[in-house]
Amino acid sequence: MMRTARELLAVQAVLAGTLPPALARQIRVARIDGPQITVMVPGPAHAARLRQTTEAAARRIRDAGWPVERIVVRIDAAMGRTWTQKPRREVQPLGEGALRSFEDLGRQVAPGPLADAIGRLLRHHRS
Repeated sequence: MMRTARELLAVQAVLAGTLPPALARQIRVARIDGPQITVMVPGPAHAARLRQTTEAAARRIRDAGWPVERIVVRIDAAMGRTWTQKPRREVQPLGEGALRSFEDLGRQVAPGPLADAIGRLLRHHRS
């Protein structure tokens, strides 16, 4: 398994050397099947750009000692996705003065959706 990982990384390094830096950072050699390698990219624009250079890239990989005849480009949309956590919501409780103001407002508002919302707000902050 380590041998396969080293081979994939070695071919990827040679391939990356033939590409513009912005594209080279976005590729991943996923598989080597005899004379064919499969390269994953995050989107169709990357795939189109890489397909334009596959002949020259295959030649360079062959020159580096790998028996590659064909480069297959596949799109893996998950490659471009970043997994970040949502920032925690910072909640500041309402002070007593604000709560009294909402109570006064609740008494002045006619019954309806606004009065209900004020009541829920007060119940939430009082409990």
